[in-house]
Amino acid sequence: MSTSNHAADTPVLTASEKKTLLRIARETLRSYLQTGKIPHYAFSESGLLQKAAAFVTLRRRNGELRGCIGRIEATEPLYRTVQECAISAATRDYRFQPMHNAAELDDVVIEISVLSPFQRVQDPNEIEVGKHGLLIRQGYNSGLLLPQVASERGWSREEFLRAVCMKAGLPSDAWRRADLYKFTAEVFSEEE
Repeated sequence: MSTSNHAADTPVLTASEKKTLLRIARETLRSYLQTGKIPHYAFSESGLLQKAAAFVTLRRRNGELRGCIGRIEATEPLYRTVQECAISAATRDYRFQPMHNAAELDDVVIEISVLSPFQRVQDPNEIEVGKHGLLIRQGYNSGLLLPQVASERGWSREEFLRAVCMKAGLPSDAWRRADLYKFTAEVFSEEE
């Protein structure tokens, strides 16, 4: 995992690139669920070709979570990461039954979070709820919460820290001893 002690910017995408990534995610899911195949694309837009970590969140139209999977390593072009994460969110999120039918997509809203590089947290007071997401690691345990999760749930900084510990299967105060990282995200969805 690449980390930085310097302020790192979240990748900036144009409105057109965001729209294209959302279209790619939906087309990829439809193709994969109907045929088992992943569509191939060729792009020239630099935003789609940059290597970036990302998450794809699937929600039912009523707001209920349907799947969320991401990659924290920036190893592939962003559009490929979005394709892989969309398929994984639909079929490999252990919290939900895998999607088998493309018709289920009619009730799904896609949200994409493109992550900045991770920065080690030196002081918990530097964490801004609603701006930062958190990644915690201790031994073989790790957990990540996207920036929007704390805002959606109305958590304080302390509640956010406890929640990321619980997500990792760690005691609620493990953030005091574990490796803790913050990041920002460019978040956009089909409902915008």
